[in-house]
Amino acid sequence: MSSNNTLALVIAILGLIAAIFVGNSVNKTWLEQSYVYDTYQTDSGNHAYIYKGKEVLIATIVPYQQSPLRQENLNRLTEDPLLEQQWVKDSAHKITLLRPAFHFGFWSLLPAFITIALCLLTREPLTSLFSGIVVGSLMLGQYDLTDAVIIPNLAKEGTAALLLLYLWLLGGLLGIWSKTGAAQAFANYMTQHYVRGPRSAKVISWLLGILFFQGGTMSTVLVGTTVRPLADKANVSHEEMSYIVDSTASPIATIIAFNAWPAYVQALIFVPGVSFLATETDRLNFFFSSIPFSFYAIFAVLGTLLLSLNITTFSGKRIRAAHQRALSSGQLDAEGARPLSAKELQRCDVPSGYKPHVLEFILPLVTLIAIAVFTFIFLGSPKINWAFGTALLLSAGIALAKGMSLTNLIDGFGNGLKGVVLASVILMLAVIIGSISKEIGGGLYLVSQLGEQLPFWILPFILQLITMVIAFSTGTSWGTYAIAFPLAMPLAWAVCQSQGLENPEIYMMVCFATVLNGSVFGDQCSPISDTTILSAMTTGCDLMDHVKSQLVPATFAATFAACLWTLTVYLFA
Repeated sequence: MSSNNTLALVIAILGLIAAIFVGNSVNKTWLEQSYVYDTYQTDSGNHAYIYKGKEVLIATIVPYQQSPLRQENLNRLTEDPLLEQQWVKDSAHKITLLRPAFHFGFWSLLPAFITIALCLLTREPLTSLFSGIVVGSLMLGQYDLTDAVIIPNLAKEGTAALLLLYLWLLGGLLGIWSKTGAAQAFANYMTQHYVRGPRSAKVISWLLGILFFQGGTMSTVLVGTTVRPLADKANVSHEEMSYIVDSTASPIATIIAFNAWPAYVQALIFVPGVSFLATETDRLNFFFSSIPFSFYAIFAVLGTLLLSLNITTFSGKRIRAAHQRALSSGQLDAEGARPLSAKELQRCDVPSGYKPHVLEFILPLVTLIAIAVFTFIFLGSPKINWAFGTALLLSAGIALAKGMSLTNLIDGFGNGLKGVVLASVILMLAVIIGSISKEIGGGLYLVSQLGEQLPFWILPFILQLITMVIAFSTGTSWGTYAIAFPLAMPLAWAVCQSQGLENPEIYMMVCFATVLNGSVFGDQCSPISDTTILSAMTTGCDLMDHVKSQLVPATFAATFAACLWTLTVYLFA
């Protein structure tokens, strides 16, 4: 057994012992969490709000001072609170939803620490994620892993949708493209007409990352599956490609924010008494006004452009080595790498007599993008499953119309499922560990350590640092927003008031941008993030090679951003 594996085993055993100790001996610290919805009165006089396009009635509203979920009452708890949530009305008649949340102090970081440490030591994400899940479950006193932890999380609507999309639809589509030779035909076409070498292949990949500005998993999958064949043909290393795909997914969504992000975030940033955050319209305007302060996202996108142009000054040693390796030997993966994309998707297995055509790749891809874009415009959110399902059916229909037998088609579909099954399992475990980390309250603990007496100029950097840690530990930027924004924005306003800043709106915009961008950094670099896993999967890269290689350029971008945020508030707030 290697020294790294021995150390990993020791860490895992100590983690299990610590988890049992925490679950049985450490008291929970309960915190009041308030959520603001745009409520209104119906014709019948009831209060209601809109959730996912449907009207939800509020049954009972109590005065805030009478709620058992306000902080003064939570501080006196010796057992779990009896209520999971309660609608309250304050003295200014503002209606909010209170929910109790807890943390175990610094012990709340234990599952994430175990998972990430084992990932780095063993380069084996499957067992690392499972170890983190076991540790988190023991801390929560849930010893029945299958029935109490794994199955309930897999049964959630969002998790089931991920499994459907990335196992059946994405895997099946990639398998059919491999069977028909469509991906290779697209690569040949692009090479003949547009791609002249590694640099042009990377520039095209960067431009597609900008074009698909919806962000998150959608952008990652669309760009990764589109550019993989042409980048492989141009001998671009998988580390470079996975970095370009990952670093133009969420970062560009915060800059070109005509997507679902502003609508989600605005609901989290209400601060009582702040006029420019009073209404939904005010908060949306605030979001778009703060975009020029999204320094990390801007530097991340510019960094991938520099790499695409073969300017590797800020790319780090690993990416430079990968670049030279691919140029000199044509070897796209590092020695000993274990790509997430299986061998079934790395070769063409076109039946004898079947002639691939580039339109077999382009037509389903254009259909996929069109459905995603138009459903976003007309329905308010992109219907990704519709888009991938239609593309899959169209690819299958074209293949059958051109004479491919149903047996060969199903064989290609099956190979596609086999090709992504490991990545799908890793993705499911990542979702579960993120859910457990959020429930245990690691993010709440980190943010609760801040105080109003901090020098105003250092708060943006601290908010950036804490949200980076939260998102890195949980693997989700949106989950980090839900934790951090309701705590960070009132804190930033309190600092404005207590220290008499002349330009509070600029200060609030910078603090807002640090939370927004710090969360994107942590999500992008986390080995348990869905976008990180999918970037590696769709580009055929080893997951830990991707994580380690992109950490350096992303850290450069985050460092430059931290300096600019600090200077901005020091000089202009």
